[in-house]
Amino acid sequence: MKNDIPTNDFVTDTIAVVLRLEKRRKGKMAKSLFESAELGKTQIYIPSMVFAEILYLYEKRRISVFLDNVQDYLMQYLHNIKEYSMTFAVIQSSSKINDIRELHDRLIAGSALSLGLPLITNDPVIEASAFIKTVW
Repeated sequence: MKNDIPTNDFVTDTIAVVLRLEKRRKGKMAKSLFESAELGKTQIYIPSMVFAEILYLYEKRRISVFLDNVQDYLMQYLHNIKEYSMTFAVIQSSSKINDIRELHDRLIAGSALSLGLPLITNDPVIEASAFIKTVW
């Protein structure tokens, strides 16, 4: 479900973080949101599951970004780009999402749902979800 509600807070999925750190091309809105957060105008939450996926993808040599890069990025933008822990509430929210089958994506989407915020993603399965508002 595409986002149609203006907000200054967002949740991000793995690919958006990776593309930002690898300085690769993103959607116009995704690029703008990360730039805005880096300028202190927007807040972006990174679900803990994103860090696990980054570890996995790095170890499989599918990305060049490692956890140290992510940690440095978080420290640089400490007040506007923040970790969002996987809590019981996130898992409860995830349990309501029945149209995203892949567990990692479902937990990331559950983070956005538990916060009531749009998710920065270009994943077509998540974009098609009836439960999650997305931007890219």
